[in-house]
Formats: sequence, structure tokens, C-alpha cells
Amino acid sequence: MTSGGDSPGMNAAIRAVVRASVYYNKKICGIKGGYDGLINGNLVSLDARSVKNIIHRGGTILKSARSKEFRTAEGRKQAFEVVQKHEIDALVVIGGDGSFTGASVFEDEYNIPCVGIPGTIDNDIYGTDYTIGFDTAVNTVVDAVDMIRNTASSHSRLFFIEVMGRDAGHIAIHAGIAAGTEEVLIPELDLGVERLIKSLERSSRAGKSSSLVIVAEGDKSGGAYELARIVQEKLPQYDTKVSVLGHIQRGGNPTYFDRVLASRMGVEAVEALLAGKSNIMVGIQNKKLVHVGLEVAIKQDPDIDRELLRIADIVSI
Repeated sequence: MTSGGDSPGMNAAIRAVVRASVYYNKKICGIKGGYDGLINGNLVSLDARSVKNIIHRGGTILKSARSKEFRTAEGRKQAFEVVQKHEIDALVVIGGDGSFTGASVFEDEYNIPCVGIPGTIDNDIYGTDYTIGFDTAVNTVVDAVDMIRNTASSHSRLFFIEVMGRDAGHIAIHAGIAAGTEEVLIPELDLGVERLIKSLERSSRAGKSSSLVIVAEGDKSGGAYELARIVQEKLPQYDTKVSVLGHIQRGGNPTYFDRVLASRMGVEAVEALLAGKSNIMVGIQNKKLVHVGLEVAIKQDPDIDRELLRIADIVSI
């Protein structure tokens, strides 16, 4: 199943799980609509041909959702009854921390082996260097910022560009460096408005006629619109604009990196279950696939890369 917010590369992971299962002569079905689909018995039989021509497509052919009902004991009991009825031996859950929490609780309560594959554009899962969809989302942001820069420089404008990242600034910091923005504001580090004002004043004195600032949606300063309002009052020389990129970051065809990562993780998830392993997430660390306990992945937050913050400061002068 795919669960929670969708991310580019989920289809590639589905394809890998299905074909690895067929390779090892195991029957497999897809659960449509995440945990709600499991509760309601919305299952479809899959085979190698069922997943042809999907590796390049964004979104998820199995659909995705966040399930309130699965958070209840009654909902999980219904899900277990579906598992029993269809003789399901194990679950592969592609999603983020909420999806992994559900899988871990379900395994603890009903002893159904579960393996997680991290699929989220935010890259906010502990125990893995990259999650499926992150690379694609960053590339989408960089493409958008490159286009915004064209109009910013044409009109001597200051743009605040809001990207996804309610609790994590990984998209913002990577895209900020790659797109050459003047400042990056993220939830993990409350830099304050005054620092931003000083930075923009310094840019103005240095002769920059336009500037771009990336703001993660969870930044403590109040978001892109509030920042734009404050800056416009304090630095009226700027023609200030706001662009919220929104859900375009979730869409689009996955990059080669996400397709390969999803394929590796999908095969590894099946092989881990066949080896008797469960209640784990398949992650990648230093280019090697690893197994991380679901509870570990859920309970710890990945640190923002402080070296990237330092690099961003240096190259934005």
C-alpha cells in the first residue's frame, strides 16, 4: 500500500515490490487508498504486467490517504479481519512517519509482519539519507525558482518563494543552494526577521537589483506572506512579491535517482520479509541499503545538515 502524502517514485516502488514478489513466486495484492482501503477490503490482485509502464509516472496507482479510522482499535480490528479473510502474510507500507506508526502498532497488536519504505518529499524520516520523492521535489523547486529569477531580475524585484516543509527544511536548504537564492529560512533554525533584513540590506549595498528568498512553510517567522509584509515596510525600495509553489512539488515524473532508489528499496523490502525480518524500514545510508526499526524511524527526527547551512551562507554573498 501507499499511505499518507503522495510522492514521485511511489509507482516505481510499487513496481519493484510486485516484480520482486513474482520473481520469488509469491502472490501479491495492492491495497487501494492506504489504511482505509485495508479496513474496507479494497484489494486488487497484482502481477508483473499489472505494473508495466508506471516507473516513470508520478503519484501512485494504488491511491493514497490519511486514515483517521485506522488510528482507532476498532479500525485496526477491521483491518485485521480483512488480512485474515484474504490470507495476507505480510504488509509493505510505502509512506512517511504516520504510515510507519500505523504499521508498527498493527504488527505489535496482531503479529502481522510489516516493512516500511520511506516515501515522502520532505526527507524527514530518521535512519535514511534520502526518502523516495525528495530528489524530484527539489528539482521541481529549482526549476520553478530558475523561472522566477527571470522575472525578478527583469523588474528588480524581491521574491519570497514558499516551499513545502512544515517541520523540516530539507527541500528549502537544498533548493536554496542549487538555485542560488540569497536567503533560506527553515523550521529547524529560527534566524529571525532582523537577520533577513540585514542580509537584504547588504545585498542592496552590494548592487544586487533583485533577490530571491526561499521560505519553508513551517518557518517560525510566520510564512512567506508575513515576511513579505514586514520587509516591504522596512525596505520600501524593494518591489516585493510572493510565490507559493504548493502541490506542484508533489507531482511530476520522478527523477532517475528516485526511480533507482525506489527500485532498490522495493526489492529489499520483499527480500527482508522472505528472510523473516519485519517491523523495520528499508533505508539508505552512505549509498548502502540498511534496516532501521520502525520505532526508531518514527521517534527520532533527522538533523538538518549544518554544513549545508554554512555553505548557503558563504555562497549567497
